Amino acid sequence: MTDTATAPDLTLEIDGPIAWIVANNPERMNAYTARMWARIPEHVQAAEETPGVRVVILRGAGTRAFCAGADISEFESARTGAAAADYDRLNHEAFSALLSITKPVIAMIHGFCLGGGFGIAACADLRLADHKAQFSIPAAKLGLGYNPRWVPPLLALAPPAFLKEMLFTGRRFSAAEAERIGLVNTLVETDNLEIAVRTLANEIASNAPLTVRAAKLTIDELVRHPENPDHSGLDAAIEACFTSADYEEGRRAFLEKRKPVFTGR
Repeated sequence: MTDTATAPDLTLEIDGPIAWIVANNPERMNAYTARMWARIPEHVQAAEETPGVRVVILRGAGTRAFCAGADISEFESARTGAAAADYDRLNHEAFSALLSITKPVIAMIHGFCLGGGFGIAACADLRLADHKAQFSIPAAKLGLGYNPRWVPPLLALAPPAFLKEMLFTGRRFSAAEAERIGLVNTLVETDNLEIAVRTLANEIASNAPLTVRAAKLTIDELVRHPENPDHSGLDAAIEACFTSADYEEGRRAFLEKRKPVFTGR
């Protein structure tokens, strides 16, 4: 996956059990245009509905940037006056789609991960980054109001005091700082990042999909609705595991001392 000179776009690439959603706007450090924001829900739905896909990976083209945020060249036309609400709606629909997918999502973060790009990464379940990665939400430096609907995914990762520092100052946090405060799961050398992400994705993809789905559903529900979680829905997801063919396959494989082959049924 290399930089190309094509028009900015967001592409979906299916590679066996992995769906890659790739931001391709390298001339602007993979900043998202309105068209790219609009395509996130489309690609997420396609990945969700493709039976063979078990893990989704978000990345930017090349190794310079995951995403430098929204494409500022569109701000004069798309983020002023009445148009600003429409642009916010695109952002919100994109974040909501990423948060609602039942399959695990990994953000593969090369270099800059700024503004809306950081918001996208925060919606992933796991984040792996290289040591050159930088993170920030520069809304205060642009005079933008950061939509409160986009803050909960950030609060699920890091303590409020650090998020306040990020929003108050707009400064860039280094990869080491991001790992220390919980914004990143693992740091990897730049040349090894894609290998590490593929290895993790394939490890997840080899496990029982219903079990992974139930684990994701449980954790997300308890984090988002701690006072009133949907226990009936969570119980149903767990019951689906115990009544599945995969549970039978897992038990049989254990007794036969072989690797199980799960089908998601």
